[in-house]
Amino acid sequence: MSYALSSSLQAAVYQRLAADTDLAAIVGSDIFDAIPTGAVPAIYVALGPEKVRDASDGLGGGAWHEFTISVVTESAGFTQAKEAAGLVSDALVDADLTLTRGKLVGLRFRRAKAARVGTGDTRRIDLTFRARVSDE
Repeated sequence: MSYALSSSLQAAVYQRLAADTDLAAIVGSDIFDAIPTGAVPAIYVALGPEKVRDASDGLGGGAWHEFTISVVTESAGFTQAKEAAGLVSDALVDADLTLTRGKLVGLRFRRAKAARVGTGDTRRIDLTFRARVSDE
């Protein structure tokens, strides 16, 4: 197994989302790899947790990466968050991402969960994706 491609995959996912003009129309440049501290934007996208398991074969090292991307908003409803989440999904599913190391074999949507956070207006949608990478 190789975890060596994790950073390369994350960078490619981030670059893909940051370059999406439709997503930028909703969240601007507020795409993070960690929840921002201090003043939090009204809506943002955050790259989140990741689970990785071995997918090596006779041809070389590889791994399955299951990772979460969250859309969080302070809006009272889910509409804007769902629009942004749909754009995240559109940008990533079957994307032809270029990694700085290795190769992306495939990228698929696995599941999503939309929930109200606490008792206020905060809404959060967690989208889970599964990527297969090969260290060629």
